[in-house]
Amino acid sequence: MSEEDPKRLLDARILIVDDDPDVLAVIDAALRAEGAETITCKDGNSAVAKCEQENPDLVVLDMMLPKRSGFLVLERFKQMPKMPRVIMVTANEGKRHQAYAETLGVDAYLHKPIRLETLIKLASEMIAEDAQKN
Repeated sequence: MSEEDPKRLLDARILIVDDDPDVLAVIDAALRAEGAETITCKDGNSAVAKCEQENPDLVVLDMMLPKRSGFLVLERFKQMPKMPRVIMVTANEGKRHQAYAETLGVDAYLHKPIRLETLIKLASEMIAEDAQKN
């Protein structure tokens, strides 16, 4: 990215939830480089608490988490007055899991390993869409 390129996620608040510290660090660095304000956590219970406290614009959510699965986190998000946009990331290839996530209101479902550029593009499109609505 050159100096003239605008940061695609400037002022976006993004919660990143993944129990793998390496994945968490890489996604965090990539989103911050695009101007996002990030909040991170490593388990499902913390994800729910952080989402309630921080009111993020977007959540990047791993499916397999300790303490509360990504599905249970999604179910809780669905009960919130303002459900954040959610991109679920998973190493699970099963279509049944994807279909279930979609019934819970997930906005996008990506398989690991994810391309950071794909994640950033998708996140920036969602943030821009929401900005146009408001």
